[in-house]
Amino acid sequence: MESASFPHRLEIEVNQILSMNGGNGEISYAKNSLIQKWVMLKAKPILEESILRPSLSSFPECVKLADFGCSSGPNTLLLVWEIMDIIHATCQRVNRKAPMFQVFLNDLPGNDFNTIFRSLPSFYEKLKKERGSEFERACFIAGMPGTFYGRLFPYCFLHFVYSSFSLHWRS
Repeated sequence: MESASFPHRLEIEVNQILSMNGGNGEISYAKNSLIQKWVMLKAKPILEESILRPSLSSFPECVKLADFGCSSGPNTLLLVWEIMDIIHATCQRVNRKAPMFQVFLNDLPGNDFNTIFRSLPSFYEKLKKERGSEFERACFIAGMPGTFYGRLFPYCFLHFVYSSFSLHWRS
């Protein structure tokens, strides 16, 4: 009987232990994630290929995407910006209206989602300034706390899923 509950108990313990330093202090992930940002920017061509491979002109009216294992700092919204930028540029090239975006940020419940949410007003302001007010109203961001070892979304719900520094937890 003890062995049957062991994996579940271990999963709960791991979920409670593993988290990044939240907030914006000197030891926070937000202040100490330059290497992750560099890797993310170096991977942009791969990201672009992954987004555009299915079809240049078949984006749905609302693109639903998720970042599994999102950070608790500025890199999370940088990734969202890059994805939106790729799709927006593609739609301009083929003379199509850019879709709306529904973005789900996933991580363990211990992630500092509040730091991400506090940065949303400046993210939306940047969208409005660089893309226009219609683009600002076309992006909806929500937190989705939980482990990706279980089901987080219904089947066929998401169009694009991204995971950079958390995928190794799947092995």
